[in-house]
Amino acid sequence: MTNIPETGRTPRVQIRLVVIQILVLSLLGTLGGRLWYLQIREGAEYAKEASGNHVQQVVEPAVRGSILDARGVPLADNETRLVVSASRTELLKQKDDGKAVLAKLAGVLGMTAEDVTLKVRLCDAETPQPCWNGSPYQPIPITDEATPKQALQIRERAEDFPGITAEPEAVRRYASPGAANTAQVLGYLSPVTDEEITKAQDTDSPFLRSDQVGRSGLERQYDKELRGKAGVTRYEVDNLGRVIGEAEADPAQPGSNLVTSIDARVQRVAEYELNEAMKEARKQFDKNTNENYKADAGAVVVMEAKTGRVVAMASNPNYDPNAWVGGISAKDYKKLTGKSSNYPLLNRAIQGQAAPGSIFKVVSTAAAVQAGYEFDGRYNCSSSYSVGGQVFKNFESQNHGPISLGRALEVSCDTVFYSLAHQQWQKDGGIDPKGKPKDYFYKTAHQFGLGKETGIDLPNEVSGRVPDREWKQSYWDANKAGWCKTGKKDGSYVEKIAYENCLEGNKMRAGDEINYSIGQGDTLVTPVQMATIYAAIANGGTLYDPTVGKAVVSPDGKTVQEIEPKAHGKLPVTKQTLAQMDEALAGVATRGTAAWRFGGWPQDKIEMHAKTGTAEVYGKQTTSWFATYTKDYSIVMTISQGGTGSGASGPAVRNIYDALYGVSDDGVINEKNALLPTPQKTLPKIKTDGTIASPKISKDPAKEQQTYQKATGTGTPAPDGTQQAATTASPEATNRDTRRRGRRRGSRRKCT
Repeated sequence: MTNIPETGRTPRVQIRLVVIQILVLSLLGTLGGRLWYLQIREGAEYAKEASGNHVQQVVEPAVRGSILDARGVPLADNETRLVVSASRTELLKQKDDGKAVLAKLAGVLGMTAEDVTLKVRLCDAETPQPCWNGSPYQPIPITDEATPKQALQIRERAEDFPGITAEPEAVRRYASPGAANTAQVLGYLSPVTDEEITKAQDTDSPFLRSDQVGRSGLERQYDKELRGKAGVTRYEVDNLGRVIGEAEADPAQPGSNLVTSIDARVQRVAEYELNEAMKEARKQFDKNTNENYKADAGAVVVMEAKTGRVVAMASNPNYDPNAWVGGISAKDYKKLTGKSSNYPLLNRAIQGQAAPGSIFKVVSTAAAVQAGYEFDGRYNCSSSYSVGGQVFKNFESQNHGPISLGRALEVSCDTVFYSLAHQQWQKDGGIDPKGKPKDYFYKTAHQFGLGKETGIDLPNEVSGRVPDREWKQSYWDANKAGWCKTGKKDGSYVEKIAYENCLEGNKMRAGDEINYSIGQGDTLVTPVQMATIYAAIANGGTLYDPTVGKAVVSPDGKTVQEIEPKAHGKLPVTKQTLAQMDEALAGVATRGTAAWRFGGWPQDKIEMHAKTGTAEVYGKQTTSWFATYTKDYSIVMTISQGGTGSGASGPAVRNIYDALYGVSDDGVINEKNALLPTPQKTLPKIKTDGTIASPKISKDPAKEQQTYQKATGTGTPAPDGTQQAATTASPEATNRDTRRRGRRRGSRRKCT
């Protein structure tokens, strides 16, 4: 057998080995380069991401700060409730993912297993409420209304309820001290949304998914101060989500407390008197519509005249803000927002707009003086005023003859203001003015602060409307097509108005100026705007921004940030004119249209000033307005479809003043009975441990009843809303007080 030499194959083997070596070295080089890139070049970034993938956060909500009245009485605070929560991490460790435990829990809590299961599922784009939108590593609340018995069952049988806790936690409470509701002023809370979280993530006050945020009222306006900062505990977890250690923890920081200028006692009286005035109005017959007045809504504002601080603000209909605590049900939400609800969430003191009627005449008086008419001049108060065949009547066709502007305010003479406004309209060039018209009546309204927000520290205030030439043009541009389509020269009243508006709705017509001069037509104001104006007349002419917040106080009481009053303008009147208007408005209360409501008032000790208003609204019953002030306060009340100013609102406003100053029906002032004879100046004391030195509100209805009766007289309700006779009054005194209050709310004389 012939041997084949090996030397022929050696070069090829060597080549293969070299190639393999090169490939191996290349792979090792690539791997080494990649490892260098990951470990060295991008190592820090990937280490950070890897760490994040194994650290989860558990949030401890911050205790929200309290909202206090001017004396330190809590209007909104927190109460301890037994909250039952479930840990998804612990439940998922069980074979059935915790279904059996949740079913047992439902039985203890009196809930269905389905309801409990839905509460612990996680929210996503396809999962509707109820679901949990917070961290899956955070205990998920099932209920905040557990009873002590239910909590004990869970804690004593912990082996049957793995992953379930029952612990006391702080939950928001709207206290209604002494039955002072204050709902629209306080507002309410609801969970933060994903959009809000995204929007706030780069700010100095980011949101966490567990946060509750203010949705209206003071809760929204001062949300940042009240909310505090949630605590965050970071846990290390493995790839199965099991906790293997604690990384770090940031303790929760409680929110600051908000001290307001609201006095809960005055707030209660204001709410009660507004409600009673509306109830009384519904008993009165409206001969213009042949039915009783509807009195479907109303508002009242009590304001410090020298600062603009709000002492009480009531809106009717109202609601219980506690309905939002823990999440509002669909049924309750419908009650608050449905058409049949008449929208109680609206704060009609700052969002209710209506024609002001004759309380607007203080603006027209100032405008007339600016236009050159003498305050003490003689102006004919005839029974009617005719322009171009159209007759504008004085209220009840009264004729007072030649009178001054002051007397025109006292008797609320419409025709004096008709005449002055018409004359000025003619001087400005009538319907087709040449050049730039003076428009004193409209410019003065703007100078009084109308047509824009007052700047009150509550969200969603509306501006009202001054229907000047600019507004008329923009309104005509927006509605001309509709008017021209529906208008008829010889049609119904509405069709005739549409026809006229189609032709010249952008022009200032004589009738527009005449109606405007007495607060009618297209003019719209809010109660807080008029309270601000009458407060300015009282204080010498300064228009203050109304404020509800008085100070922000740290949880330990060491840091106090006072909210100082700010002015946004001055009334466009001289000191002499202001003094003359002041005297005339005092005359309204003593010998004018409001005199029958202030019989027995101690005018020599506490000078009362007033103006009545009755605004006509097409298709509705008249709106009642009553504007007043003393040296300390201005009070304005309005009732939609409530009748005349002095008839519907007058008695209620008088009763609020009686409570403030401790005035009896026979004019005697008893300071011991006075709720707030002078505005509250000092702030309540918040101690270093967070407790508040505030007056005690008795839980005994009888004792609380006596407090209110001392201030408001027999017939004022107890905190629970019932009506009782004063236990300390004699039968004779009780009968006398009842008769007097009956006379105040009695027959409806026709006064504007």
